[in-house]
Amino acid sequence: MVFALRTAALLGTLLLSLPTEARTVYRCVRDGTVSLATAPEPGSKCKAIEIDDNAAKLPNLWGNLGKHSGVLYERWQDGRMVYSTRNLPGSIEVLKFTVQTPAAAQAHAGLGSMGPPRTDVQVAEFRAAAKSAGVDEAWLRAIAHVESGYDSKAESPKGAQGVMQLMPATATQYGVKDPFDAAQSISAGARHLRDLMKQYGGDLSLTAAAYNAGPGAVARYGGIPPYAETRDYVVRVLALHEQYRKALSAKTKKKSD
Repeated sequence: MVFALRTAALLGTLLLSLPTEARTVYRCVRDGTVSLATAPEPGSKCKAIEIDDNAAKLPNLWGNLGKHSGVLYERWQDGRMVYSTRNLPGSIEVLKFTVQTPAAAQAHAGLGSMGPPRTDVQVAEFRAAAKSAGVDEAWLRAIAHVESGYDSKAESPKGAQGVMQLMPATATQYGVKDPFDAAQSISAGARHLRDLMKQYGGDLSLTAAAYNAGPGAVARYGGIPPYAETRDYVVRVLALHEQYRKALSAKTKKKSD
């Protein structure tokens, strides 16, 4: 059996090409980790991905994992040699590799640091946007906190802009004329979150993942994408949401006293 190696999409930007007659890669998930293989892995939930050898751009099957190192293994399974990035019983190491996150990936870590909740910035803008869109102000602020740290002039290397770090296409979709205008950004971000929450039945984890990596990535992976940036982002946003709920509740109570 002839085994070839070519640079492309497997594990971010590297495609470990299969035997020349093969056209299918299996994306396998076990215990929250992803591996790629030439055959379904025992004990993993695997999905077959058809690869067009003539495609100009091969799909990113692994996910946006930043700089990632791993090992390709081979083993006999059901009477034939198969290849996988997971070390299963009977595997023999073929090669080690290191790949980098694709530059075009939308997922981003966010520009804001954790820190304590900030309820005293852009008060009118967040209150108005949350009320108009019908979303929880604590949720809206948690997203803004992680996205930009409330910096209306923030711009990420991925191209996201403003307080809510809207991608240009999303800003246009929601009628934003100036992405660096705080009121416009917050209003559009609130409406975008409202629509995502409807799409995911109120699931905040999926909503946050889609806001970060895009709905396409959530659909592609059937849930939170295996992007290091996105998984970290979701954890931080959910944690801040609880903190903002308490902070805003305390602030309202203090005013009523």
